[in-house]
Amino acid sequence: MYQNFEDRKNVTEERAIVVKKDRKSFRTMAGMLALCAVLSGGFGFAGGWLSNNLTAAPAASTQQSLTGLTPTAVSNLSGGEMSVEEVAAACADTVVEITTETVSTNQWMQQYVTSGAGSGVIISSDGYIITNNHVIKGADNITVKTRSGEEYAATLVGTDPETDIAVIKVEATGLSAAQMGNSDNLSVGQTVVAIGNPLGELGGTVTDGIVSALSREIKIDGETMTLLQTNAAVNPGNSGGGLFDLNGKLIGIVNAKSFGSGIEGLGFAIPINTAQNVASQLMENGVVSGRVQMGLSLTDVDNYYTAMQAGVSRTGVYVAAVNSTTAQQAGFQRGDCILAIDGTEVSSSEEVKALLKNYQVGDKMKVTVLRGNTTVDLTLTIQQQDSAASSTTHTA
Repeated sequence: MYQNFEDRKNVTEERAIVVKKDRKSFRTMAGMLALCAVLSGGFGFAGGWLSNNLTAAPAASTQQSLTGLTPTAVSNLSGGEMSVEEVAAACADTVVEITTETVSTNQWMQQYVTSGAGSGVIISSDGYIITNNHVIKGADNITVKTRSGEEYAATLVGTDPETDIAVIKVEATGLSAAQMGNSDNLSVGQTVVAIGNPLGELGGTVTDGIVSALSREIKIDGETMTLLQTNAAVNPGNSGGGLFDLNGKLIGIVNAKSFGSGIEGLGFAIPINTAQNVASQLMENGVVSGRVQMGLSLTDVDNYYTAMQAGVSRTGVYVAAVNSTTAQQAGFQRGDCILAIDGTEVSSSEEVKALLKNYQVGDKMKVTVLRGNTTVDLTLTIQQQDSAASSTTHTA
């Protein structure tokens, strides 16, 4: 589910939720609850070269919103609650398997392909699919497989790392679309059904459980998210899959699970009211309104070995690419090490992203960078996030 959990050889967790700080690894810290996102997708070298952080999948704008979607999967419901078996039969066709391929370049300039897998939920009969940002992040190729076995190449519509939501599109019609529920009406203890693609190879897996808690604030990869908690079994590859109520309505998008010795029954999902709002904006505009950016792609150099690989003299957060004209005009250069933002010292991309939330479009930001052996102060005007930036790994 989340960052860098290795669920099989070619399917890895792309995030680890550790109560303090989450990074791409598979580790358990003694005495600490590690929350592992049900992530998919291979990640490559952790903390690698500056040049390996330049991949971005373009987002296409579309004018269709979720408003007025006509679900086909549960059109025969009478309105009463169903059994788990009936929910599975009614909703299974709305959940798809997602596989990704990411092309990377190593220090010898050789290319290699990393594969990953996850889940998605069809939200319109003409091919719009909601999933997690971390499932498709940085992917060069996205393939969708329906329950009937048909495979489609998917294009990226837009992503929102802040909520871990992404929308992709396949060229198809007559697909079974999920019926949207209302996550504000959920109660602790009510039965829910999870459908997804655990381990990236068990598509259509159905598990059940209850809503264990509402409005859990969980920090994932530097982003604090408000999630539903469930004890329905979810595993790596379930990310982006659906959490349904007994009316067959989609009430959450699975995105995380607990991980640790002796820990079980702690799964998490993005409430559908949040996911639906974000998905609608991505489908209409390719971005979520109000999101801001610096126009930079950043990479973390967090140890001596990584610094040597990257050819830099110190650890810290570096500019991997300058993505906007505004950032270029401010004087940023690839390889700049960001030392401080308006006087607040930073040492990681997570810290930069956290500070960025305090700014609005049009605000001025003084950024202190180390360029070679010289300290330089740059003044940047904060911009509205565009669709390309929203899909770029470690973008600020």
